[in-house]
Amino acid sequence: MRIATRASAQARTQAELVARAIQHAHPGMAVELVFVETTGDRRLDVPLHTIGGQGVFVKEVQRAVLDGRADIAAHSAKDLPSSAPDDDSAALTIGAFCARRSPADALIGSTLADLGPGATVATGSVRRRAQLRAVRPDLAFVELRGSIQTRLAKVPAGGAIVMAVAALEILGLTELVDEVLAVERFVPAVGQGCVAVECLGDDAATIAVLAAVDHAATRRDVQVERAFLATLGSGCSLPVGAHVADGVLRAFLADPERGRHVQRSVSLPPADAVSVARDLAVAMQYELGDG
Repeated sequence: MRIATRASAQARTQAELVARAIQHAHPGMAVELVFVETTGDRRLDVPLHTIGGQGVFVKEVQRAVLDGRADIAAHSAKDLPSSAPDDDSAALTIGAFCARRSPADALIGSTLADLGPGATVATGSVRRRAQLRAVRPDLAFVELRGSIQTRLAKVPAGGAIVMAVAALEILGLTELVDEVLAVERFVPAVGQGCVAVECLGDDAATIAVLAAVDHAATRRDVQVERAFLATLGSGCSLPVGAHVADGVLRAFLADPERGRHVQRSVSLPPADAVSVARDLAVAMQYELGDG
């Protein structure tokens, strides 16, 4: 089983965990990693949202499967576009949503309360900026790109950086966290904390292999989050977050140019949770003024 993955420490470790899960479920199966460089890895000089945002870390990894160089592709689920693809990546299907780690964001360098007036926070995420600005409008923000280790070395003097707790968990670096931001207040990105594994939609044998590492509860929750995001439309460039836990969908949508944001939560019925998520997305767009 050939697993396509980015070569960063986080991506490689995630792929290795997928490999071990596959081998645990299918003893004797040989697994190898196929390393791929993506647009997001090459373009470290510009903010993510200016080069395509969601999707810049996955297209080349997907291409390895489409071209037959790999059997499956391992991604951070938050990097996978949620809208229906308009290219040949439509031939792919998500064969497994691996059990989710922490979905939360974290501050490194300072707690939120200890950041002084006008302190600098480094993050490349427009969502994280909008959420922090909503509670601390005095904060200043700078871009943050690069590998985990590169970002950890860029904590501003007297300030902080924001990172996903799951990335730190993967690499055993959680002791660096100064504050975990509560998901009830700082809604995570769609799929954050989950590793998604794609394969060709007509590859029945590989789909059967991945079924053994698919986590049903994570799949259910992340699919609802992805439905919320997809309803906003592929052209939506606004800061957005959505997270499902314990039958509750929490969502965030902001318009930084107008200094407005909307944050809502809704209980999900056991059946048709996707429809509830879609309705909430429409309602929040309308409330924000984009409906």
